Amino acid sequence: MNDMQHWQEIAARRVHDRPAAPGRMRGKIAVITGAAQGLGLGIAQALHREGAAVVLADMNLEKARLQAEALGERAAAVRADVSLEDDAARLMQTTVEAFGGIDLLVSNAGIVRSGALDTLEKADFDRVTAVNYGGFFLCARYAAAVMKAQHRADPAWSGDIVEINSKSGLAGSSRNFAYAGSKFGGIGLVQSFALELCPDRIKVNAVCPGNYLDGPLWSDPENGLFVQYLRAGKAPGAKTVADVRRYYESKVPMGRGVTPEDVARAVLYAVEQQYETGQAIPVTGGQVMLG
Repeated sequence: MNDMQHWQEIAARRVHDRPAAPGRMRGKIAVITGAAQGLGLGIAQALHREGAAVVLADMNLEKARLQAEALGERAAAVRADVSLEDDAARLMQTTVEAFGGIDLLVSNAGIVRSGALDTLEKADFDRVTAVNYGGFFLCARYAAAVMKAQHRADPAWSGDIVEINSKSGLAGSSRNFAYAGSKFGGIGLVQSFALELCPDRIKVNAVCPGNYLDGPLWSDPENGLFVQYLRAGKAPGAKTVADVRRYYESKVPMGRGVTPEDVARAVLYAVEQQYETGQAIPVTGGQVMLG
């Protein structure tokens, strides 16, 4: 018997045996990638508060482990580079071994490398694509294999895959084409996976946040987007990172960036809504509106 068959058998046997705590996610087992900090951590914390058992996956195992320990029971940490197939497979295996199955995958891990068409290095383009697009594919592949086994064992079971996409997956982004392209591709995967997995009672949706201006992706003093966008000239007339922030805040009708709580609410909505799959849910403060 191969490893995949072994995990599937474990998940099928334990489909009714889930770690239980009060809340909207009572008895659910959730895997969140890129969960050591930022939006991923906020989502993991919210799901845990609502009763889920959570696995925090991240390349920074030390930080993920500290956050899992802070959550306490029903939380574990796994090191994973989602662009590597072995890591994606091992992540799902570890989750099944720790908690008995998978009910929700939140594919949040992502990176940004901005730059103009004539200056962005191919290596940067390839890395963004491998993590944001390829990583979603790999994690969905191995999570879905476990979920299908659970559905076969219990036809009433249902599960969810939620990709944390971006407003840049809904509208192009100048001098940020590697990221936007990977996110547009992610929407295509969401819709295609939704069609394929619907017979297995697995819903697949995307949550498309606006800019998390207070998170490490933006605020890191060396590689954050404020610094990258200042260098790339994405904020007209900006001389400082504070100018860049004001420029991006001015583009949002609600006048602020997105928060982890905003995104977690959308994830909970996607899970609780039983008649919605293949959708891209904007959480952008009105910056991007779907017609």
